[in-house]
Amino acid sequence: MSESRRDGTSCSPRQAALIAQDVTKCTTKDIMNLTHWTALGLLALACVAQAQTPQHKLNFTAEPQTFPLWEHGAPGALGTADEDTPTITVYPPLDATRSGTAILIAPGGSYTMLASNHEGRQVANLFNGMGVTAFVLKYRLGPRYHHPIELGDAQRALRWVRTHAQQYGYQPDRVGLMGFSAGGHLASTAATHFDSGKPDAADPIDRVSCRPDFLILAYPVITMLPPYGHEGSAENLLGKNPGTELRRQMSNELNVTAQNPPTFLLSTTADTVVPPENSVNFYLALRKAGVPAEMHVFERGPHGVGLDLEDPVLGIWPTLLTNWLRERGLLTR
Repeated sequence: MSESRRDGTSCSPRQAALIAQDVTKCTTKDIMNLTHWTALGLLALACVAQAQTPQHKLNFTAEPQTFPLWEHGAPGALGTADEDTPTITVYPPLDATRSGTAILIAPGGSYTMLASNHEGRQVANLFNGMGVTAFVLKYRLGPRYHHPIELGDAQRALRWVRTHAQQYGYQPDRVGLMGFSAGGHLASTAATHFDSGKPDAADPIDRVSCRPDFLILAYPVITMLPPYGHEGSAENLLGKNPGTELRRQMSNELNVTAQNPPTFLLSTTADTVVPPENSVNFYLALRKAGVPAEMHVFERGPHGVGLDLEDPVLGIWPTLLTNWLRERGLLTR
């Protein structure tokens, strides 16, 4: 990006560096030429100073802000109450330009409630510490709402985050999605059921892609089929006695393609609520499709542990995730 100066001309940080090199190479004859030296020196100093000036002010006092996903009511809404209004809450980091990355977080809760504290706000703050702009999704829930309402909320949220990239200071092609438990099912559904946008949509948000650029799944529900499916989540999402075809359509280990985003997974062997076979089978499907993936299955730890930083073993997973993000270049602009 070029830097503008008062005289209307501009120079980039690279140009400033080259000019500075030219200054150091000036001969005695050059120095005697005062006009040349003064112009060149002032230009170099101005460019270097401006190249070092931050493009965005630091957010020392920023508080989370919540917005409705649709300004005039969500499609398929059964009312106007809080439970009928999907929202997105923005957690800005100190400096969003440090990483240029954003993450949308879907808390779990069996598709009937949202664990928005330890699988939402706390995780958003973790990402803020990495310089990542975090968003927590409040999606509609069963048994009041069933598929495809929840997926529509997640897709809209991804489009919303991508559309607001310039406003918040990250790049629109570095938008990730993270889900816990049933939120992990929603996240893996969005990562296997996406489109590139609807060019003729009246709403500009709907014209952009809803494909996440990377995916993070924590002890996720993946399948809707026995023996590893979570029946509570299946009933809340699909209704009572869903047919086999619908269950297969929403079993995301069966819907992986080469277009899936790179994925980080974690689970525990001790999880008896959502067995780790959910993560393992999704990982194997990603591997078969040639999608970059990393999986960690810890021996101990119950379902729904969140960050669990007090556990000396399981609590290391946020560090493993940070390393994975760093390896993929997502923590440096």
